[in-house]
Amino acid sequence: MTTGDAWLPLPIDQLGPLPTSLSYHFWDGDGEFPADPADCVFYGVPYMRPPSVVTAPLPTMGRVRVVQTLTAGYDHMLPSLPFLDAGAVLCNAGDLHNTSTAELALTLTLSALRGVPEAVRNQLDGRWAGRVLPSLADRSVLILGYGGIGAAVEERLLPFEPRGIVRVAGSARQAARGPVHAAADLPRLLPDAEVVIVCVPLNDTTRGLVDSAFLSRMGRGALLVNVARGAVVDTDALLTETLSGRLLAALDVTDPEPLPADHPLWRSPGVLITPHVGGASSAFLPRAVRMLHGQLSRFAVGEPLRSVVATGG
Repeated sequence: MTTGDAWLPLPIDQLGPLPTSLSYHFWDGDGEFPADPADCVFYGVPYMRPPSVVTAPLPTMGRVRVVQTLTAGYDHMLPSLPFLDAGAVLCNAGDLHNTSTAELALTLTLSALRGVPEAVRNQLDGRWAGRVLPSLADRSVLILGYGGIGAAVEERLLPFEPRGIVRVAGSARQAARGPVHAAADLPRLLPDAEVVIVCVPLNDTTRGLVDSAFLSRMGRGALLVNVARGAVVDTDALLTETLSGRLLAALDVTDPEPLPADHPLWRSPGVLITPHVGGASSAFLPRAVRMLHGQLSRFAVGEPLRSVVATGG
């Protein structure tokens, strides 16, 4: 059995019976470290805390074997990998956020197409202003980033009868619901996409992927939905397109983030913004508990861990 300290970002009493070979300490990023970082072998990264906070103990965690995030994205942890021993692994949250993020992607898509933001403003003014609006039905949707979240988005789109769904990932492959195109095909695919939903992880390949050239290939009136990371999209390029009225955007993430109160993106026409809440729903806690419990149980007995995304050293 594996021994040592496990730092967990959720109260220990919420996790149920845990492997007895490990000693558990609760730390959610607030206050002093709960124990000596040098004794930690399993580090559960605090959720929704700044990178400077959650990476602070890693340089002195010489024994750590597992760094486990509660987020699907892990770009904020990559600069700390050199601090980890070559045998250590970084795991992301795997399927934890698929359902919640896909729900929000669908919510943003429907709200933006059906004019909900304008309706809310009209309600505040007591103004009745009916008009014909786009429907998700019979629209062509492109999902950029066809991993767990992208597949969950597709499952929720299908009942709304889109004209077609185009799947795009880093490389071409065959998925259960049809072909997945390579990102290199985007110049050919974008002109026909009336809705583009971005679900890619942030890395060197995807940073700034949705730039002026990408956006210019989308047709007039098309909708960009971003539930990935803000830095995947070139904010200045998006502003140019939305201020002109050529494109619509629905964003759960922005660059910069948090978005300053005086940033023009807040007031750009046709832009709907939510404050990075894709994974922050009532579904989070019970699924996070199950995920942590499973990883700790596997770690304690030396079984392979799930959702390993990088290694240390």
